[in-house]
Amino acid sequence: MKTKGIYILYRFLQALALPAVLAYFFFRSVRNLAYFPSIWQRLGFLSRSFNQTVPGAIWLHAVSVGEVLSTIELARRLRAEFPRAPLFVSTATLAGRATAREKLSGLATGVFFAPLDHVFAVRRVLRTLQPALVIVAETEIWPNLFREAKRAGCGLIIVNGRISERTWRRYQLQRWFFRQVLRWPDAILVQSETMRERYLSLGAPAQRVRVGGNLKYDFVPQPADRQAPVHQFVEGLRPAEVWIAASTDIDEEDTVIGVFHELAQQHARLLLLIAPRKPERFDAVAGKLERAGVKFVRRSNLHGSLQLPAVLLLDSMGELSSLFPLADAVFMGGTLAERGGHNILEPAFFARPVICGPHMENFREIAQQFRAAGAFVEVATASQLAGAVDGLLKDRSRATELGRRALECAESNRGATERALAAIREATAEACPRFRPNFAEFWFYWPLSCVWRWVGAFKRRRDMGRRRKLDAAVVSVGNLTMGGTGKTPLVLYLAEEMQRAGHRPGILSRGYGRHSLERHLILEPGARVPVSQSGDEPQMFLRAGIAPLGIGSDRFETGRMLQERFGADVLILDDGFQHVRLSRQADILLIDALRPFGGGEVFPLGWLREPLEALSRAEIIVITRSECSRGTFDLQCALRRYNARAPIFYARAVPEYWVEAASGRQLPELTVSRVGAFCGLGNPESFWCSLEMMGMETAQRVVFNDHHMYRAQEVRRMAQQFLAAKAEAAVTTEKDAINLGEGNAGLMTPLPLYWLKIRTAIDREAEFLELIERSIMARRGQNARTAPSGRGSAKPHETEP
Repeated sequence: MKTKGIYILYRFLQALALPAVLAYFFFRSVRNLAYFPSIWQRLGFLSRSFNQTVPGAIWLHAVSVGEVLSTIELARRLRAEFPRAPLFVSTATLAGRATAREKLSGLATGVFFAPLDHVFAVRRVLRTLQPALVIVAETEIWPNLFREAKRAGCGLIIVNGRISERTWRRYQLQRWFFRQVLRWPDAILVQSETMRERYLSLGAPAQRVRVGGNLKYDFVPQPADRQAPVHQFVEGLRPAEVWIAASTDIDEEDTVIGVFHELAQQHARLLLLIAPRKPERFDAVAGKLERAGVKFVRRSNLHGSLQLPAVLLLDSMGELSSLFPLADAVFMGGTLAERGGHNILEPAFFARPVICGPHMENFREIAQQFRAAGAFVEVATASQLAGAVDGLLKDRSRATELGRRALECAESNRGATERALAAIREATAEACPRFRPNFAEFWFYWPLSCVWRWVGAFKRRRDMGRRRKLDAAVVSVGNLTMGGTGKTPLVLYLAEEMQRAGHRPGILSRGYGRHSLERHLILEPGARVPVSQSGDEPQMFLRAGIAPLGIGSDRFETGRMLQERFGADVLILDDGFQHVRLSRQADILLIDALRPFGGGEVFPLGWLREPLEALSRAEIIVITRSECSRGTFDLQCALRRYNARAPIFYARAVPEYWVEAASGRQLPELTVSRVGAFCGLGNPESFWCSLEMMGMETAQRVVFNDHHMYRAQEVRRMAQQFLAAKAEAAVTTEKDAINLGEGNAGLMTPLPLYWLKIRTAIDREAEFLELIERSIMARRGQNARTAPSGRGSAKPHETEP
């Protein structure tokens, strides 16, 4: 209750402040039009390109430029560790967003502005991205983000954690509040022991706070391309000395310009690169240079010549670190003014000599290490800066030695990224993503979900009391969620394996979506009947030609008829987990690795057919589509919370061949490079995954509802869309090829249409099949014991006691 009360107070204060916050962003947007597009994202509205249909993404938050640069190596390692998981990066500043887009290109799936820390905005982003992991870099502590991420089942990690001395003193006054906020992260990895003590003093749980080191030490130096515009411009000037004033603040700009005037009298071919910390200062610094009579050129306008001594104003973001190799001396801004200092590791990794002022409060441990090693030059006042720079420009051997020591210090502290990855791996064991709908949807669907849950429980109790047995062994294949989990391929796999083992298998199906007045359809393998009579998935059973098929809602009676007509001794019950009226010898539950728990809520609030506690009934669990798993949460660990005894197996979809829809011709592979893809599946992500793993480039993807029956105009429209997208062929699934109907495939002309034939492969296959065989043999043993001597088998309508 205490936590709830604190959050109620926080949200109340937020509501009061929201008009002022929106007004602030409005006026910022008036002054800088680039802020306008950010407002919608800050309110939680992301574009459709961010929308994820299955959970398992990674959300990395890095507030601004420094945080983005410090997490580059972590982002690279995350992509290598979780190659199938989308990586989304949020920032809070324009400069941070620009830097992330440039530096994380090819690593980040998308870059966006972080939402305001309001519940409505945070939940909307969580629902859109569906992350399994939320990783927050450095000083960001957002109460609602932390709480909602954990309520959504995400792993939550703070990496590179630090709290400046000034911020820490302010936070101490609200320790009662931060104690509740800091209990949410699974792990808090801080930069140093000092930072650990600060987090602990704010109430963070001691067992979750540990020193992970500074991610900035894992910076991988990337010098500028020699063909880059700045590099070529500087080489063309042929300066004798290059001095970089990096990340300067407003209080230091005049000092740097004054020092340049003084040095220019002794260094005739001196080039100063000045890089203001904030983009808002670019024009102001240009104005100061102009008023001071300094010859200069802006990075954004490198045309024309420049006579040395002169200044290059670096009015770009994310480019500075790659230019440090050009420097003979580096002054780190934010250290003369009381700004807490800036990161000196980047120039150190290029073995450049660094000059700092007295203010390194935000990087105290780094400064202490460099000071102890004599690895940088410290000046106490602005008046000493000119002498320090002049000394390094004149004494090249001293500058080289300082650079060597700086590099040695920086290299000796690597490893923070690996420690962060270890903590992230631990968090995946606890993650179990589930995302709440918005407030209105929740209260509308929650009563209906309660009714569904109650009716389902009542029906299960009633049906269990009426449960009946067949003479044949029954193997049930089912799932817990709405939509597809790969049941049909697994049923066919079991039928084929049972036949190979010498059994006479039959398949029982409800025939979802069929329109037939016949209560029971008993069909031989390969029989041809209209889709309207059988349903689409039973057509796949028939076309496989492996086993006879019985279709009907009364699976007991349908099974009895299959036994009588075909002598089936093993019946595979398709979609049977909820059909408890029919006794079974093996109850196989399929869990989709892409969408395992249906949002964690029963329909219509989520996609569960029954509560997760029903997992306890499963005798065998098969995790399907394991090849497509994003790997960002430990599914097996989550399953063990509900069922500790059932063996767990992993299944994957294996593409076998393509079938040309028009001719039926089988092709081992397609020779086209770009395809238009469409499907109507419970989980279309599985088809997209198969195409990606086959290396196919999709020009366009079109999704329909599960079991969709295609109309001619829809097929024509898709053909036009695919042609416009320069696709060379159209591809779909076997189920969708069935639902296209007779003749509709030809409407894709001039594009050829192909559908993909897949089969199921199971890890530890021998063990899996042995369990099934043991269950079948147990049933035969029961039949032998209960059969009257000389009178044949027990009656097929036997009811379980």
